[in-house]
Amino acid sequence: MSGTQGEGLADVLRLAAGAVTDAAGLALEHEPVPADQVVAGTPTTGYVPLDESEPGEIGVWEMSVGAMRDVEVDEVFVVLAGSATVEFEHVPSSGGPAAPIELAPGSVVRLEAGMRTIWTVREPIRKVFIAR
Repeated sequence: MSGTQGEGLADVLRLAAGAVTDAAGLALEHEPVPADQVVAGTPTTGYVPLDESEPGEIGVWEMSVGAMRDVEVDEVFVVLAGSATVEFEHVPSSGGPAAPIELAPGSVVRLEAGMRTIWTVREPIRKVFIAR
């Protein structure tokens, strides 16, 4: 990871300007998904922050094969690797569900805070996200 402390931003993680971070190759420690979120299998997730500042956070997130429920935050992400389906049980802006989406490398998705989702991962999925 290429994070550094910015001047005047004590205790704030910042990406180093002009440096490269290999988001696809970062080692992530995985933890089991909490039992109340598991839908199928024994999924695990891993996460590493890359940049944290007033506007939001940039990081890398990964999930192993399996299925889990989640409540989303405002974020945009790009899938780096893997294959998954995301089902939307509730979309706050519409008040109801939305059509499922298929994720593959290169997929770019925006999620809205409060969306209730089910992630079904067929091949471990890794994404870079920007959350607000």
